[in-house]
Amino acid sequence: MNSQHDESGTLSILRVALPCPRPSCFDYLPPVGIRREALQPGQRVEVPFGPRRVIGLLWDIAPHARVSPARLRRALRLLDPSPLLPPDLLDLLHWAARYYHHPVGEVVQAALPALLRQGRPPAWREVRRWFPTPETARGCEALDRRAPRQAQALRTLLEHPQGLAETDWPGRPSLAVLRRLEARGLVRCESGPDPGLVPAPPQVPAPAPTLTREQRAALAQLPERGFACHLLEGVTGSGKTEIYLRLIAQCLERGRQALLLVPEIGLTPQLVARLRARLPAPVAVLHSGLGDRERLDAWCLAREGRAGVVLGTRSAVFTPLARPGLFIVDEEHDPSLAQQEGFRYSARDLLVWRARRLGIPVLLGSATPSLESLRNAREGRYGHLRLRRRPGRSRAPARRLIDLRGRPLEAGLSAPAIAALESALAAGEQALVFLNRRGFAPVLLCHDCGWLAACTRCDARYTYHRRAGELRCHHCAAVRPVPRTCPACGSQSLIAVGEGTERLEAHLAERFGPERVLRIDRDTARGRHRLEDLLRRVLSGEPLVLVGTQMLAKGHDFPRLTRVVIAGADQALYSLDFRAGERLAQRIEQVAGRAGRRERPGEVLIQTHFPDHPLLQTLVREGYAGFARQALAERRAAGLPPYAHLALLRAEAPAQEPPEAFLAAARARLESAPMAAPVTLLGPAPAPMARRQGRHRAHLLLLAHRRTALHALLDHALPTLEALPEARRVRWSLDVDPVDLY
Repeated sequence: MNSQHDESGTLSILRVALPCPRPSCFDYLPPVGIRREALQPGQRVEVPFGPRRVIGLLWDIAPHARVSPARLRRALRLLDPSPLLPPDLLDLLHWAARYYHHPVGEVVQAALPALLRQGRPPAWREVRRWFPTPETARGCEALDRRAPRQAQALRTLLEHPQGLAETDWPGRPSLAVLRRLEARGLVRCESGPDPGLVPAPPQVPAPAPTLTREQRAALAQLPERGFACHLLEGVTGSGKTEIYLRLIAQCLERGRQALLLVPEIGLTPQLVARLRARLPAPVAVLHSGLGDRERLDAWCLAREGRAGVVLGTRSAVFTPLARPGLFIVDEEHDPSLAQQEGFRYSARDLLVWRARRLGIPVLLGSATPSLESLRNAREGRYGHLRLRRRPGRSRAPARRLIDLRGRPLEAGLSAPAIAALESALAAGEQALVFLNRRGFAPVLLCHDCGWLAACTRCDARYTYHRRAGELRCHHCAAVRPVPRTCPACGSQSLIAVGEGTERLEAHLAERFGPERVLRIDRDTARGRHRLEDLLRRVLSGEPLVLVGTQMLAKGHDFPRLTRVVIAGADQALYSLDFRAGERLAQRIEQVAGRAGRRERPGEVLIQTHFPDHPLLQTLVREGYAGFARQALAERRAAGLPPYAHLALLRAEAPAQEPPEAFLAAARARLESAPMAAPVTLLGPAPAPMARRQGRHRAHLLLLAHRRTALHALLDHALPTLEALPEARRVRWSLDVDPVDLY
């Protein structure tokens, strides 16, 4: 019987998900010599695709082809003897492709490390580690004269009783030397994963702090088994991380694995240190800052169950686990947990779906929960746990609004703000100036003619970076040198207007001394381990004024930081995005929470030209909980999420007319489709940033009060949009549950 037929003689057709924008899979015959029973969904296969050879994932096995069997090509080889992805992860990818209406091949690509997409085997690097034996010291004396290289290797090993990986050995003795010593019983060799990637857990875990009454009550309500989703709403510094640690420890005691998602790489250094100090299991880390080899190693260790805990950013939601037992999402409100390019998805929402499929508990933690999660909690779909107080003698920081109207400013800072910084340094403490704008100044203009340094590819101005001597567009990454004279009139009167973190750093360094000012943003933290080095200096406790962006806004615990100045709080007060107020409230609350997290009292100064604005007044008087109550009532009245459901159809092209023409045709197609319930179509209209990266952009917004109605319409109409004549002139995409309307 031919290998492409099963026992009934029916043709076995491989449905393969390939990395291309086609919505469905491609049909292939099995590779030569591969029987039907050797094929399972989740295996990788190499197939011919046009003139190329491409790695794809076996999505399904069908009895019949969707094209004539004569047109089928044969897969070239099967790469995996068993499925690379477990059933729960395959189910998640199936569901995500349907829910987000995204091509299955691109969904699969998001779930696999780069080296696996290139056909590399799913195996971690084996590193040899050498240990001394009871005979090592005696052998060192015996070999000192007649085999000095062997004696030196033994002396080095005696200085490292915990063992040495071959890559860490000073002087790097040859493998032949070490093998001779091993044969004589003078050293012992063990092979395993790179200890630098996943260090062994401590023999004696660090002691745990005493829980507060609120923490004990929260833990008592959280189940150890079975699916349940709980929202843990705790003020900043209330000990949410301690809850995570206790839950993970319980999970490990049951022999299960835990997955903890965080929104940004910047949150991982301190958190991974706490996890590794407290937990009796290896902790693997997965984020975009790792090299391809490191990511594959950590992925494989999680898949094999060697890593008891996986800490990662949003793409870690697709990490396979051998024994999944607990999922946690920290800072669940953060928009960084949503992928906003290519395959657009919410890692938080996918993790909740995956937990339900596995029947395990999931915990969402935040001091400033998203309005979506708050609604789910208040309507009983999620459990709702609260931590209202900080442990010990720590108290929430005092807050006050600084009215900037009519005040003289120094680099954007008012006299009360500067006085607060001086007070912190004089007391040997730390202060933070928060400004969510990198660079020296957001605008470079000509004083004589009014010329502005505008990006030629975006509807945005260049940001002036003085230290680098460059103008940079923060939207398309274009870089150009700073002109010596005005390109329009030839004047040399070029002025940097406005403040960025670089300008604040320069001004404060001039006032307090450069040794007392530390800037932490994407520019200063660029480079391997650079962020860890900066945070280590902060944690040393030396008196400092920190200048930072949102990298410092959440998750960090700086014991000696007592003052926070929030500059630029007005930027989002009058944004076009209906979520801007929610984002601003979350950012202010998170930044404020960095202050006074120990015995020293904290103070937060919010600079604004609009001190009477209702949002700011509510935050100062009632905190985030008061803001959320008010915002939910407004959203319900306006019929906006979380009381409605959105999808955003985007289109872009080098010229202005094609995107709007395509979206107009798409709107006509959507309007002609049958609707189970009303779906409101808004647009087409130019995007809030109408031109970006040299391309003109337009939007069509779909809004429905019933999620099923929205998806039924998309299911019916989307497959026909690619056939529209206008589609050939644009690049278009769909964003379901968009977190950003820009």
